[in-house]
Amino acid sequence: MYRNILVPVDGSKLSERAVAAAIALAAASGGSVVALHVYAKAWDGPYGTFEMSREVLADAYEQQARARADELFDAVRRKAEAAGVGFAATAVESDQVWRAVIASAKRRKCDMICMASHGRRGIAAALLGSETQKVLTHSHLPVLVIR
Repeated sequence: MYRNILVPVDGSKLSERAVAAAIALAAASGGSVVALHVYAKAWDGPYGTFEMSREVLADAYEQQARARADELFDAVRRKAEAAGVGFAATAVESDQVWRAVIASAKRRKCDMICMASHGRRGIAAALLGSETQKVLTHSHLPVLVIR
């Protein structure tokens, strides 16, 4: 059975369904879950006339992103504790979500990834891309996709 399950979280209803599935699987196997939140890198363009404003805005962005991650993690933590499942969390700054998911699973020694997919097809999938599809393509770990 799977003992350490990575579950990416973003606050969406689909993400919540993936969290529920990961926790249920972890509870059945006596395992634990690792919640992952990936947030975009701060924009590195011009912010104004002062170089200091770039640093100030980047710091503010980082604080806001970390606060959002903590909110998401608190919700997962409560659900995991209610199910008697071990819990850990990690927030990562990256513009390539799929790479961050795979790298985090490896770094946290997870043996499964459980993640949501919007199930987009056709032109929507081509235009928007699919982080889940990229994880499925590149991961050496089993991936449970929740829709």
